[in-house]
Amino acid sequence: MSLLTVYGREDCHLCHDMIAELAAFQPDYSFALEVVDVDEDETLEQQYGHLVPVLAGNGEEICHYHLDPVALAGYFGKMA
Repeated sequence: MSLLTVYGREDCHLCHDMIAELAAFQPDYSFALEVVDVDEDETLEQQYGHLVPVLAGNGEEICHYHLDPVALAGYFGKMA
């Protein structure tokens, strides 16, 4: 099972939208989801603050702002 991470903010509607949309893909791509608040870590805030939400897996940025199903499929395709 893969671990995907959403870097976001608590009061971010785009972040909540991405997290909700990812749930629809869990049956197709077996993954666990971790949500990290960038405002709790200065380094992450500097790295991702203007891009949130950012979806990452295995240290690789998959997409940001909105869930990109094509990029998500490409990420899991490389892992197969």
